[in-house]
Amino acid sequence: MKLPINTFRAGLVEQRMQYGMWVGFASGYAAEIEAGLGYDWLLIDGEHAPNNVATILAQLQALAPYPSAPVVRCVNHDPALIKQLLDIGAQTLMVPMVETAEQAEALVSAMRYPPHGRRGVGGGLVRATRWDDINDYLAMAHQELCLIVQVESAAGVENAAAIAAVEGVDAVFIGPADLSSALGHPGNPGHPDVQQAIAGTIASVKAAGKQVGILAPQEDDAHRYIDLGCTFVAVAIDISLLRQAAREALARFSNGALPPETPSALY
Repeated sequence: MKLPINTFRAGLVEQRMQYGMWVGFASGYAAEIEAGLGYDWLLIDGEHAPNNVATILAQLQALAPYPSAPVVRCVNHDPALIKQLLDIGAQTLMVPMVETAEQAEALVSAMRYPPHGRRGVGGGLVRATRWDDINDYLAMAHQELCLIVQVESAAGVENAAAIAAVEGVDAVFIGPADLSSALGHPGNPGHPDVQQAIAGTIASVKAAGKQVGILAPQEDDAHRYIDLGCTFVAVAIDISLLRQAAREALARFSNGALPPETPSALY
């Protein structure tokens, strides 16, 4: 059996525009519905959604027959968790709150087998090897793995160029909500200071030859970040879409009892 192609990573290499959705229901059933909608990638959120290794596995299995590429966000930098996520078949990981090149290097090491890293060998126990059906998996796995590091703090912004320059870092993802809090403007990612930091980070990462992504479910934000150079953008959050659609459905029958709601700019 051949190593599965990582279509998301291929899109980064080709500098192709890729639109994504944030997947937060921690449900294989919901993820499969979303997999048929045409998004280039779906972010399975292991940081803020109620996910664990078993629920992430169920979602990877649900997405497998569909063209939308899964991206899995870790809850932290734990190399043991990274090993587990890779073993269940995740090929693209997004890791939050990366602030230094040294942290990025440690994450690269956690994703690679010795002698190039420290990932533990599971062999026939793990889905990633298709239970030992993939020839030369240990030697070839890195070819289709993809590491996205998140910049979402003042230190991350300051060190963005050095982080992006680390070999094995494939892309940088900007977190507007955490960044706005870190810069002293909580709940206001549109503040000029935050927008300046975002624009500077995009420029620094692009200058290092790496691709940049961002979460931007509001259309004006998404277009602005694309114009600045982002090539993979999450333009929707499934939980927000459900809430908004459900509220709008009720409003049609509530005779004005349900006040209109402005979509949140905090994400």
